[in-house]
Amino acid sequence: MALTSLDDLVAAIPSGATLSVPADYSGIAMAATAALVRHGTGGLHLICVPASGMQTDILVGEGLVATLETSAVTLGEAGGAPRFQAAARDGRLKLIDATCPAIHAGLLAAQKGVPFMPIRGIIGSDVLKHRADWKVIDNPFAGGDPIVIVPAISPDVALFHAPEADRFGNVRIGRRRELATMAYAAKKTLVTVERISETSLLADERDAAGVLPALYVSEITIAQRGAWPLGLWGEYAADGAEIARYAQMARTPQGFRAYMDGFLQRTRAAA
Repeated sequence: MALTSLDDLVAAIPSGATLSVPADYSGIAMAATAALVRHGTGGLHLICVPASGMQTDILVGEGLVATLETSAVTLGEAGGAPRFQAAARDGRLKLIDATCPAIHAGLLAAQKGVPFMPIRGIIGSDVLKHRADWKVIDNPFAGGDPIVIVPAISPDVALFHAPEADRFGNVRIGRRRELATMAYAAKKTLVTVERISETSLLADERDAAGVLPALYVSEITIAQRGAWPLGLWGEYAADGAEIARYAQMARTPQGFRAYMDGFLQRTRAAA
């Protein structure tokens, strides 16, 4: 496996790409997000799997997202996502409302190579009224039983951060199965990691189930503390004070710009 630089990693994400990113608890590639901002890759169709926070708020605030498909964008205990809220309110963002099960179902359909996946739980909800691409059909195996079908979601790129990869290109994802779902559904998967192991992560039968095989990984970059200020499971906790500082500063365009100047400088120095 050949490692790539952070700049080369994000250069593999073209403008206008459909980009899937995980929820904050699953490993957010924040160092790569900063590099993506520096690269100026815009017109993104961002798919949150199934929700997002600071990463999406930054990309929206930088004007790089044309379409956002998500079930929620929030900074958690730090409050709402201010740049996302402003863009949605001002109409500068095409927002596609979704639900967590629907996003996972769409990715699963792509993984299995089928055009759609049936799900329940949406019938009667307001979100169904605004999704012309979600269809209600009759269950072909039982009369009078409506069911929703959602189209397959096949992102151009999946992007996430993980604790470890090995020199063969396998990536440790632990119990974060949504990362595997993203990789299976995407055309290519880009991963930043804390470190590289010289020993195959698939060698131990007890751990192998928590490893994404190299077959599904396109490029890997080492980015130590690459999820900061968000946390990374098993490695370090989220920097709550820094996230709260972002939430406060990003309430205004000027404050957001001031925060980003420092954030980009700090992440570039750490790269």
